[in-house]
Amino acid sequence: MLNNIFNFPGINKLSPPKYQPVPEPARELKFNVSHPNVIYDLAVSIRNIVQAATSDGYELVVLCIGTDRSTGDALGPLTGTKLKMLNLFPHIYGTLDEPVHATNLESKLSSINTSFSHPFVIAVDACLGKLENVGCVTLGHGAVKPGAAVNKDLPAVGNAYITGIVNVGGFMEHMVLQSTRLNLVMKMADTIAHSISFGLGRNHNS
Repeated sequence: MLNNIFNFPGINKLSPPKYQPVPEPARELKFNVSHPNVIYDLAVSIRNIVQAATSDGYELVVLCIGTDRSTGDALGPLTGTKLKMLNLFPHIYGTLDEPVHATNLESKLSSINTSFSHPFVIAVDACLGKLENVGCVTLGHGAVKPGAAVNKDLPAVGNAYITGIVNVGGFMEHMVLQSTRLNLVMKMADTIAHSISFGLGRNHNS
């Protein structure tokens, strides 16, 4: 039943490899991390994307974007670190030890394009949004624009994206990210990491 509810269009219609822009607006699903079934529901949707991508010959890459120098922006590297502990899937980039952020994002994308002939990148990043959506995780097809909330001009990233709405946007975004509660960020990182792990299949080593 859930597979039908959260069914996405075919991967070939969404985005070619090598980070080309998506011609159509991305479809999004939103999940509240406080919901008791959030990990299962998000994992089912991620698995649909993963299965469609691999069946079309894409190589999966998880790219977690952010820095541990800002509480709100630490969602990406926290997720990457937790995911590496949960899953043996080898192509995870962006952790607390080796974060992917504004200063090295372009070089990391270049390295991924060199290392993989047909990468399908699932980008994970924090974002700001409306008050009623704080604590929600958004899953969508297409690229995410890192740094948009704080007026950074960074390349669009990903064939699919998972964003965590960590705080309210619209005013003094740098300060808002700095003052975001770590408890919420940790809860969101746990939710996203476990959902991706289940979506990829535990102990995936291919």
